Amino acid sequence: MASCMELERCNQIPLSATATTPCARPWRPLPERTLILTRRRPRPNLGLVLNRTTLAHANCILPKRHRIAAMARAEPDKLGGDDCDRDIQEVSKGRELVGEEEDSVAEVKRKASQLRKRIVSGIGIGVSVGGMVLAGGWGFTLTVAVAVFVASREYFELVRSRGIAAGMTPPPRYVSRVCSVICTVMPLLTLYFGQIDIPVIFAAFAVAMALLLQRGNPRFAQLSSTMFGLFYCGYLPCFWIKLRCGLSAPALNTRLGSVWPVLLGGQAHWTVGLVATLISVSSVIAADTFAFIVGKAFGKTPLISVSPKKTWEGTIAGLGGCIATSVILSKIFSWPASVISAIAFGFLNFFGSIFGDLTESMIKRDAGVKDSGSLIPGHGGILDRVDSYIFTGALAYSFVKAFLPLYGV
Repeated sequence: MASCMELERCNQIPLSATATTPCARPWRPLPERTLILTRRRPRPNLGLVLNRTTLAHANCILPKRHRIAAMARAEPDKLGGDDCDRDIQEVSKGRELVGEEEDSVAEVKRKASQLRKRIVSGIGIGVSVGGMVLAGGWGFTLTVAVAVFVASREYFELVRSRGIAAGMTPPPRYVSRVCSVICTVMPLLTLYFGQIDIPVIFAAFAVAMALLLQRGNPRFAQLSSTMFGLFYCGYLPCFWIKLRCGLSAPALNTRLGSVWPVLLGGQAHWTVGLVATLISVSSVIAADTFAFIVGKAFGKTPLISVSPKKTWEGTIAGLGGCIATSVILSKIFSWPASVISAIAFGFLNFFGSIFGDLTESMIKRDAGVKDSGSLIPGHGGILDRVDSYIFTGALAYSFVKAFLPLYGV
């Protein structure tokens, strides 16, 4: 810290314990860094320069003929009395407040930038996924397969992380890679064969044999984490293929089908599977959006310790938004026919989304990480973005396939 003293003109006098006026004897050199000052003019001002901030203190000059130790680099707290110390402390506190304010402004800018990235990424993902849902067939299936591959890689990296691996033995890396490939192939086999039960059984058997026959001492934790990975990242996403592409009955009452271009499939393109998929995906998006906004603004009551940021206020708002979206879209698409069915469909979509979100939060909590990856700006990894949809597809398909025909509503 730079410091300086501006002192008015004064006379040097010899060092004498009793002298009060200049002595007549020859002047002798004074000790190093010692000055005897005599004031001939009105009280001078002492100026301190602290980090480009100048403080002028007219009342902080020491008494007349007092000896001052003038150091080359004198500290500011030694240059004045109690008033000076108090003023310097106030300046220090002011600088601390300015620093805290600058930090808070930087934090607000960082959060605003992150929110902007989140919104832009969310819109881009929503438009791309919406186009693939409308396209259906192999385009939609390949999109699901790519998402499954990345999500499975992130899952097995979480399993191998320090937090989880400290309490269990993770599967070998080659087994993790093979499982990721198997999970990627599952959606393709689902579209080709129309069902996935037999391929999943054979895949699980092959992976279990590979783990049991590996070198060293096989552990049950390896088997359980690998089997859950096949179920969580491979088998459950296949229900989206069965929902979108397997339910090919035309939704004849949908008004959009009458104006849909013939080159894009015409009226026959709007099937029950397409309408159910659009309603389900839109309901989950509405649930996440309402829960995020209301939870940020009014959330005070924690929902569960697995995910501390989730609140009851946000959860209730998400449920209301999910059901409202399901009912509104059911009126637009004229499916399902009754309001009760639309409400039940929205409730199942919300339950699947919140359960999938909490499951992934539990995995990340054990792994000791905030995000499963960093692929999507503002969102983290693919698994962070699709966790709400993993269980939702199975519930939506079961609702359309079993509940609606059974009760005819």
